[in-house]
Amino acid sequence: MSEVFEGYERQYCEISAALSRKCAAASALDGEKKKQKLSEIQADVQESESLIRRMDLEARSLPPTVKAGLLSKLRQYKSDLNNIKSEIKKASAPNAQQATREELLDSGMPDTLGASSDQRGRLMMTSERLNQSSDRIRESQITALDTEEIGVSILQNLHNQRQQQP
Repeated sequence: MSEVFEGYERQYCEISAALSRKCAAASALDGEKKKQKLSEIQADVQESESLIRRMDLEARSLPPTVKAGLLSKLRQYKSDLNNIKSEIKKASAPNAQQATREELLDSGMPDTLGASSDQRGRLMMTSERLNQSSDRIRESQITALDTEEIGVSILQNLHNQRQQQP
């Protein structure tokens, strides 16, 4: 493993542990002290993000045999940082209900909007195809009924002609 990566990793682990402690402390504070603690936390989050970017660059520059393991660690670190960010949101919210509400509203919003518009487009195309198919089926049914009426008429004519011949 790269010494540079290990150095970044050590720094990240230290900052991550400090972030967890600061989040716990911030949720117990009120007013101006809480704002100060939250600004310290935000600075540490930015530093953590910077370290993760540096670790990512370093890992990608290494041979493939080492790179896979390091990128796996990085995914875990990113996940941990996202969890810490969630804790920060909860700590910065005025009350627990507000934090829960924000968490529910924020969860997956960007993905949901993009996915829903994409799904809406596919749904509209599918509906249009279904309507076109339904129209063709109706036209086919009308043609079949007309053909059946003509066939019945021809059979009646043939039957009448047979009856009239001696």
